Amino acid sequence: MNCAQRVGLRSLLPLAAVAMLATPLAAQEAGEGPANYRLAARFAPYRIDELIYSTSVDPQWIEGSESFWYEWETSDGSFYYIVDPVAGTKRPIFDNDRIAAELTRITRDPWDGQHLPILAIKFIDANTLQFEVESSQDEEEEETESEMEELDEEEEEGEQQRRRAGKKVFHFEYDVDTRTLREMEDWEAPDNHPSWASVSPDGQTVIFARHHNLYMMSGDDYQQFLEARRGKSGDEADEAEEGIEAEEGIEAEEGIEAEETQLTTDGEAHYSYAVFERGDTDIEREKNADKRKRVSISWSHDSRRLSLIRRDRREVGDLWVIHMVGNKRPELESYKYDMPGEETVSQPELLIYDLQDRRMVEVAMPEEWKDHRLSQTSARQFRYPDNEEPFRTLWLSPNSDELHFVRQSRDQHRVDVMVADAETGESRVLFEERLNTYVEFQRLELLESGDMLWWSERDGWAHLYRFGPDGSLRNRLTEGPWSVRQVVGLDEAAGVVYFQANAREVGEDPYYQHLYRVNLDGSGLTQLNPGDLDHRVDMGESNRFFVNNYSRVDETPASAFHAANGRRIMDLETADFSKLEEAGYGFPEPYRVKADDGVTDLYGVMYKPFDFDPKKTYPVVAYVYPGPQTESVAKSFSTARYETALAQFGMVVITVGNRGGHPARSKWYHNYGYGNLRDYGLADKKAAIEQLADRHDFIDIDRVGIYGHSGGGFMSTAAMLVYPDFFKVAVSSSGNHNNDIYNQNWSEKHHGVREVVDDSGNVTFEYEIERNSDLASNLKGHLLLTTGDIDNNVHHAGTHRMAEALIRANKRFDYFVFPGQRHGYGDMSDYWFWLRAEYFVKHLLGDTRWNPDITQLNVEREQTGGR
Repeated sequence: MNCAQRVGLRSLLPLAAVAMLATPLAAQEAGEGPANYRLAARFAPYRIDELIYSTSVDPQWIEGSESFWYEWETSDGSFYYIVDPVAGTKRPIFDNDRIAAELTRITRDPWDGQHLPILAIKFIDANTLQFEVESSQDEEEEETESEMEELDEEEEEGEQQRRRAGKKVFHFEYDVDTRTLREMEDWEAPDNHPSWASVSPDGQTVIFARHHNLYMMSGDDYQQFLEARRGKSGDEADEAEEGIEAEEGIEAEEGIEAEETQLTTDGEAHYSYAVFERGDTDIEREKNADKRKRVSISWSHDSRRLSLIRRDRREVGDLWVIHMVGNKRPELESYKYDMPGEETVSQPELLIYDLQDRRMVEVAMPEEWKDHRLSQTSARQFRYPDNEEPFRTLWLSPNSDELHFVRQSRDQHRVDVMVADAETGESRVLFEERLNTYVEFQRLELLESGDMLWWSERDGWAHLYRFGPDGSLRNRLTEGPWSVRQVVGLDEAAGVVYFQANAREVGEDPYYQHLYRVNLDGSGLTQLNPGDLDHRVDMGESNRFFVNNYSRVDETPASAFHAANGRRIMDLETADFSKLEEAGYGFPEPYRVKADDGVTDLYGVMYKPFDFDPKKTYPVVAYVYPGPQTESVAKSFSTARYETALAQFGMVVITVGNRGGHPARSKWYHNYGYGNLRDYGLADKKAAIEQLADRHDFIDIDRVGIYGHSGGGFMSTAAMLVYPDFFKVAVSSSGNHNNDIYNQNWSEKHHGVREVVDDSGNVTFEYEIERNSDLASNLKGHLLLTTGDIDNNVHHAGTHRMAEALIRANKRFDYFVFPGQRHGYGDMSDYWFWLRAEYFVKHLLGDTRWNPDITQLNVEREQTGGR
């Protein structure tokens, strides 16, 4: 949703009104307090987005050409541009005033050039596009007799029709060159593929699951479903393909007649060919038991064979959450959940089905690895936004005889890149990776020559390697103390690979990414978008051009267009920050400190109040996430809306990395916390705050707060217990406080699990990990724990066990449960912001003003309807 579409959700009040309404009633009566509620309300997370417009160009590449278009929003409205890379031109798609006048004439709804109603732009070719406009007027649609009876049982018996209202939608076609507009009377809605359908590359076969088994139907029969769903979405589309379900006294319409062929008979619950869609309650799952289900499959390019990974979870333990709200009766949601250290975990098998011979083959492994993991590799595909073809995963190999895949040991120290004979199921190892910590990998790239490109950290840094078809190493493409993040494009004809990387440019923040090219023989390494900023690129299918969005936390974002050799063809846009500046926004400040070892550089960002006074002292609050997937430290521009808003109450808010955090540095840095998953990042957070306090007299080292979500919730509580005299206040949300009951993959991967082989060759696994609850007796400061009661990601059992340990240690703490919320608190996130912020306001600023109403949220809701 862009900013223009958000207007009206919460109107921006005049500052005088905010001053009266942004503080609790008691505060208004008692006068100002230490916390600046007025400024915090002005920049609350749900309001700061309304002060900002487009910050990056999102190129929509047009199939059949090198061109792309994009939308750009400023304080003057939304504008649409088309770029021709070959000609080196950028031009507006519309004359906004002219198109507004034409749309007003046709739709009879008034529009102007700053408020265009254009939706769903779709390019047919580089010069022709279609779009739609929703009218303010209702369109009447005929209903069936059964629908008529359902809506109004008191209809007179002989009436055959009833009218129902819906907004009329106009469809238009537009010629970019001539700027002519045509209303489309014969418009046909695009295909709306159901989630259960996996369509073969040739479109002749559709695979799905029913009752845990594989089924197929023909492409011709499948067309009936597309026709039934056309022009509909969501539940309406599903009902159209299934037929309306019968209710009391109403005869159901018949569903689509399609011939379905059953391909397997051995499927059962928790050993199913279907993807298990976690999130349904048991009642919903039973209700939907007879429906078609999605299968996660990969197709051979010629559509003859398909492959899938089937997981046996029958012996895996169950986990549950209870949906207390939103139902007439509370409902149970049950699901299988692998926990670390358990003896019985999911067992995968790689299967290949031959549609021509109607035969299933299981891929056999040359050597048995207990509790191994399997993942399929897939071919690189470029996806055009206007292509109606269903997305499908394709085999890496161009033929249907070989299937490439990756096998990983349970402790993730061993990874084998393998290939299987699709006819016999026999497999062999092409090449391998071995480390004493966990091995990470990315997609295998297959060249037309049969050579393979592989991303590896085998020498301690992430680099690219080239292997021959037999798995022998031909050469490495990159090397040195820097990190390749991902391959962006391959041009084998030119012998070139394009990739994003970081930490190569001396003097820059090592997290800033750039685009590079290198020849397949490892020569000719070239940086393509220089500049001391973070660069993110989008390259076209031909690999001849790319869009470069560049920014950093303390500079306005901009974008440019480049040829693949790095030549800057043109500047595209610079973000409009006029409204932010008028509101008093100030950029945050990046900084660098040393880790607790005094050697390792750490990078962070400081957020100050916009009314900052260097003569005052402020408490410091750290927003944390330990990694190892990320460090939650912004590099490109971000409103960082939660950190920004919290600072406005009168605090200095910081983010900072830690050893064991972000994977974009060395393998040593990334794996620093291996075997010490509770405590590894805490000393660095403490050391960073101490160094900042030494540098800046405005930081009060005696008032230190910390907060985080998920892994950050786990880390912030650990900080209070490991360094109880340093950290005084923590707000910890949805934390995996006890990682022995968090998911197996994350805990065993990042902390480690020990594989033990006895004299008889039997394999077992030993796992032990420190928990936050073990240190409950150390608590000295103020701690708020929160969780969602239907969190099926980080189960609330971890938070409950932390609470139980604190109670048994006779500790006072605060506890809050969000009813009906998953891991992220969903539509209660605005409430959550105020709950968290006021905990710091109370315990760090000493501002104890209170009112049962969160007035800021009450005044931020639109009170009446309207466009």
